[in-house]
Amino acid sequence: MSITSAIHAERRQRFLEQLGGAAAVIPGATLVSHHADCEWPFRQASDFWYLTGFDEPDAVALLLPHRPEGERYILFVNPRQPTAEVWHGFRWGCEGAVEHFGADRAHPRDELAQRLPDYLKGAEGIAFRVGRHPAIEPLVLQAWAAQLDQAPRGGAAALGLVAPCPLLHAQRLRKSPEELERLREAARISAEAHELARQVARPGLSERQVQAVIEQHFMEQGARGPAYGSIVAGGDNACVLHYTANNARLQDGDLLLIDAGCSLQDYYNGDITRTFPINGRFSAEQRELYTLVLRAQEAAIAVVAPGASAETVHGTALRVLVEGLVELGLLRGDPEGLIEQGAYRHLYMHRTGHWLGLDVHDVGAYRLGERPVALEPGMVLTVEPGLYVSDRLPVPEGQPAIAARWKGIGIRIEDDVAVTAQGAEILTAAALKSVAAMER
Repeated sequence: MSITSAIHAERRQRFLEQLGGAAAVIPGATLVSHHADCEWPFRQASDFWYLTGFDEPDAVALLLPHRPEGERYILFVNPRQPTAEVWHGFRWGCEGAVEHFGADRAHPRDELAQRLPDYLKGAEGIAFRVGRHPAIEPLVLQAWAAQLDQAPRGGAAALGLVAPCPLLHAQRLRKSPEELERLREAARISAEAHELARQVARPGLSERQVQAVIEQHFMEQGARGPAYGSIVAGGDNACVLHYTANNARLQDGDLLLIDAGCSLQDYYNGDITRTFPINGRFSAEQRELYTLVLRAQEAAIAVVAPGASAETVHGTALRVLVEGLVELGLLRGDPEGLIEQGAYRHLYMHRTGHWLGLDVHDVGAYRLGERPVALEPGMVLTVEPGLYVSDRLPVPEGQPAIAARWKGIGIRIEDDVAVTAQGAEILTAAALKSVAAMER
C-alpha cells in the first residue's frame, strides 16, 4: 500500500484547517556537499514530504487558508531545464508540480522572494520554523516586516510568527493505516537483514563485512538504504551506544550487537537491534545479562496499550533491569532507591525507546507540561532496553566494583511496536530474539 497523492492532499487539508488564519511556509531540503563539489544523496525534509510527496531539492510549499479555494496550496520548485537535467536528472518543473503533485499553482523557485509578500498578504499570522532554513528565513522575515510597516496605513498585518511544528508533528505522530503498512514493510526488510547477518557472522570476519550483508539486502529489496548509520559492534564496541566505525574483527567469545534498519523510497523507516554470540554460544555471564535485557523488553512491550505512555514503557523496563542487576550483584541496594538516585546509569544510560515514522527518532511530544502523552492507536515507538558493562563511566559511590568477567558485554534488544486498539503489534517480530534462537 503506497502513500498516494490523495493521501498527501488529505494531510494538507487537515493541516490547513488547524492553521486557522495563519499562512504556513514549509521549505523542503537542499543538497548538501560533503567534499569539494560532491553532494550527499538527497534526502527530502520530512515535514515537507509529509504534506507534498515532492522529492526534489530547494522546493518551498505555501499553505494559505486565508486565500480563496484554488489558491491555498502553492509550490515553488526548480523549473524544467534541459542542461541541468542532463547533468543531474529529471525535474518535474512547475507543470509537474500542478499536474502530478496537486499544487493549485506552481512557480520557479527563484521567484519566491518576489511573490511571497503577496501570498502572505491578509494572513493573520505566519507559521514558519525559525532557525532551520537560512536561505528562506530572511525572505519570510522581510515579508512580515513589510506588513508590519504598512499596518498603520492598511490596518492589517500578520500579528505573529509561530512555529508550525506543534500542529504538524501532532498530526504526524498518529499514523494512518497506509503509513502503518509502510512501516510494516520497512520492518520486514530490516528483520530479514538481521536474520541474514546472524547467519553469516563468525569469528574472523570484520564488522564491516556484516554491515555489507545487511545493507545489500536493504538495497536488493528496493529500499533507499540504511535509515541511519548501521551499528555493527563486536565485543566491547557494543558499549559505545552510537558506534559506527564498524572496522574491528569479530572475536571468538564476544557478542555482536547490530542496530540497523532500512529506509524505504518514501522515507518510512525500520529500527531493530539484536545481540548474539559470534561463535553461536553464550558464556554464563552473557546469558545472564541477555536474559535480563530480554525479560525487561518483553515486560515493557506488554504494557504498550492505549492510555499508557512512553514513560510507562521506560519505567517498566528500568525496574526489571535494576531488580535483575541487584540479583546479579552488579548493583547494591533497594531497587526503588537506586532508580530514584540514578545509581544504575553507569550500566544503562538511555531511555527505552522513541517514536518512529518518517524520521527514525520521529517527531511528536512525549510530555505536555507535567503530563505524559497517552499512547493512542496509530502511534509507533521502539522498545529498546540495554545493558553496557565497561570502565567508561565511573561506578557510583556505594555501588560494587565491576568484576572483570562482566566487562565488555554490551546488549540491546530493540523492536518497533505499533499501538493498536487491543494493545500492541510488534512490527519487527520476524527478527528472532529468544535465547535459543540466538545460539547455534
